[in-house]
Amino acid sequence: MSILTKNEILDEMKQGNIKIEPFNEDQMGPGSVDLRLGNEFLVFKKVRDIVDITEDVSHEDYTEKVFVKTGDRIILMPGDTILGITVERITLSDNISGWLEGRSRFARMGLLVHISASFIQPGIDNKQCLEITNFSSMPLALHPGTKICQFIFQKLRGKAKYSGRFANQDEKNF
Repeated sequence: MSILTKNEILDEMKQGNIKIEPFNEDQMGPGSVDLRLGNEFLVFKKVRDIVDITEDVSHEDYTEKVFVKTGDRIILMPGDTILGITVERITLSDNISGWLEGRSRFARMGLLVHISASFIQPGIDNKQCLEITNFSSMPLALHPGTKICQFIFQKLRGKAKYSGRFANQDEKNF
């Protein structure tokens, strides 16, 4: 297993093993592609009841969808978590997986873009859900269209395909 460089990512795209839609080569780094923050968010409702974390729990029961126009912003208070989604849709072949990572410039401001779900399975065809948390002591304003995270591509030794609960997520079902 190896991390793909910019040229290797472009080669895999030409072969149809990686698709990024929409794609802008200006978002590429030497070993990753920056992904932008979309316009739709799931905001957690204020709940006083205890929520049992079991296999049956669903974030859908505790969130409400908020649309933020391009040019506007959503405020994330200290300690708050919201779910966002990327503008870009990523499609991977069955021999490529990936890692979703934050960007250092935002991490230094106390912004975490994924809580613990950074591994992206082979064979996916979806937009990436972002578990965004403000760990700073100040309110942070998030703007749709911001290059919020980076996607790192990894070649697998074998082939596999993810077909789980979030296999085809987008704005309608993240």
